[in-house]
Amino acid sequence: MENILFDIGIIIIVAAIGSIIANKTKQPLVLAYIIAGIILGPVFGLVSDFNMIHTLSEIGIAFLLFIVGMDLNLKKLKNLGPVASIGAIAQMAIFFALGFFVGRSFSFDFMTSIYIGLIIMFSSTMVVLKILSDKKQLDTLHSRIIIGTLLMQDIIAIIALSMLNQSVTGFNIMSLITTLVVGVALIGFAYVCAKYLFPKIFKVAAMSQEVLFIVSLAVCFSFAFLFYVAGFSIAVGAFIAGVTIGNLPYNHEIAGKVKPLRDFFAVLFFTALGLELVIGGFEKIIWPILVLLGIVIILKPIVTIIIVSVFGYKKRVSFLTGMNLAQISEFGLILAAQGLLLGHISREIYTIAIVLALVSITTTSYFIKYELKLYYIFAKKLRFLDKIGKTSHALELFNDKSKHKVILCGYNRIGYSIFHSLQKIGKDFLIVEYNPDIIKSLINRKIPCIYGDLNDPEVLESINFSEVELVISTIPDITANLVVLEEVKKRKKNAKIILTAYGISDALELYKAGADYVIVPHLLGGEHVSLMLEDIGDNIDELIKTKLRHINELHLRKDLL
Repeated sequence: MENILFDIGIIIIVAAIGSIIANKTKQPLVLAYIIAGIILGPVFGLVSDFNMIHTLSEIGIAFLLFIVGMDLNLKKLKNLGPVASIGAIAQMAIFFALGFFVGRSFSFDFMTSIYIGLIIMFSSTMVVLKILSDKKQLDTLHSRIIIGTLLMQDIIAIIALSMLNQSVTGFNIMSLITTLVVGVALIGFAYVCAKYLFPKIFKVAAMSQEVLFIVSLAVCFSFAFLFYVAGFSIAVGAFIAGVTIGNLPYNHEIAGKVKPLRDFFAVLFFTALGLELVIGGFEKIIWPILVLLGIVIILKPIVTIIIVSVFGYKKRVSFLTGMNLAQISEFGLILAAQGLLLGHISREIYTIAIVLALVSITTTSYFIKYELKLYYIFAKKLRFLDKIGKTSHALELFNDKSKHKVILCGYNRIGYSIFHSLQKIGKDFLIVEYNPDIIKSLINRKIPCIYGDLNDPEVLESINFSEVELVISTIPDITANLVVLEEVKKRKKNAKIILTAYGISDALELYKAGADYVIVPHLLGGEHVSLMLEDIGDNIDELIKTKLRHINELHLRKDLL
């Protein structure tokens, strides 16, 4: 027990120091956690109980999928059936074949080559969904495609685990069919619980915050246990548990209480990747590692982008989807660990899997962090995708070429208040929004809108800027807003631009770049902006005086910090 406490304690301490450095240098936190694991394991050998840390990290995966299950509305994915099923299967088949071919090319035996194919064909649910959740992008169209794809991959991974387990004593088709039937039965049981049992239980549990939290965890662990006994992953059981309580009125409250646990165990998961790295003997496997890294980091995004485009999505959605899936999965590591235990693969292959995970997950965190900058760099080179994706979905084709006075980007909490003020003062406006559900609602209410972001050149080209006086972006992304600022000024030089920033430094940078006003949510809410717009009315030039006062106030606050 003392060793376990020491191991967990030293992991958290080193990870905390690394996260502070990463945060200050604006680097992904995932990288800090992985480096912490490398320092504590292969470099200094300070952590000894790798198995316990690995077990705890699996609990982190379970908590993540539990929360994702609660946030996931399966109805939102119904329109993504083809790309999330046929597209995902096509992508997996391509990379399994590539991995198998590479294995055979480097003279690995047949079974080892199968494992290499399986290792690189899946992408990481844990990594991608955590980053998307942290960026609050789970409701975007590309995120929904990603979630659907990852769900399909996880299903295939579970089947693969089952088949490889059976291969020790000989493959038995009846055993596989039995496993699938049991899985369907468990999902049916979950549906019955969600519809008839849980609403009554949680209505009583919600009378106490503590009881609500404990009952939620009980549901999570119960389903994780049931699925584990049935031969499935505990992570899948936790995901199904999340889906069963996702439609309850308490789901956001439950998610808020579980997220700290998820974050704690997630640190252990990423640290465990670094801990398992074996230093030494790389000269024998360096070339397979380099080739497989090229396939995962370079080819996988390219192939994914093309596949998503074939299913009719515009190049921006396709590009962002591809950038998010350029890594191997935690299931790949589980498969490799199982193969090592069963004697199917050597320690060298397991080391290859660990290195692939470390490097690809690290690069993915940068891909996602700078995905918009990368898109702007490659946008012109991706024009050929427009010819592939000719059957674009109605959401992406819905345009409004009418003349508008105000462009509002983002119908979130801040945007909602501003929207009502624009209606109140009678301003002619157009809403730009990337949440498909919101766009559908606006279309049904006959409110002028288009799907997308203002930082997308294609969206900007679809807007008539001839009479635009004011552009408001409620998206607090510094990179996106700098692009909006530059592109809008090109199209309408005298248009006033209101942007949104996470913090004071970003706000001052946007002011320096030429923004007319910057909303800082924790300093200035949407309600205040709506009142400000009402006061300004038709005299848009009054915004300059407000801008000067706000800059002085931000400098004063910065000096006080």
